[in-house]
Amino acid sequence: MNLIISKNSMVPIYEQIVDQIKKQMVAGQLLEGTPLPSVRSVAKDQHISALTVKKAYDQLETEGLVNTVHGKGSFIAKINSDEQVTEIGKEIKTEFGKTISKAQSLGLTDKQITELFSDELEGK
Repeated sequence: MNLIISKNSMVPIYEQIVDQIKKQMVAGQLLEGTPLPSVRSVAKDQHISALTVKKAYDQLETEGLVNTVHGKGSFIAKINSDEQVTEIGKEIKTEFGKTISKAQSLGLTDKQITELFSDELEGK
């Protein structure tokens, strides 16, 4: 699992984690049963509080996207309905809308915004 955390973002770190895990699920990069890295390892790798990571994992579990087994870890849950996939898509679309609006308010053109999204998808 690849996480890119921005400590300068206005989006809380736990939400960044939740959003990125959801995006990776929708993209098919995280499949049912895939173990998530431990809370401690994410906290250490990202230089953030373990409580922040736990909050993100707890939110994902509340939404039915992650199952946590005491002593074993957290795993991607079975997405058992189109509703969950649709809900994840709606959340991502909402976030895209916010980002696009902000970019437009800063004077970026649609072409520039598209290029930024493309670069991000390609990992540049």
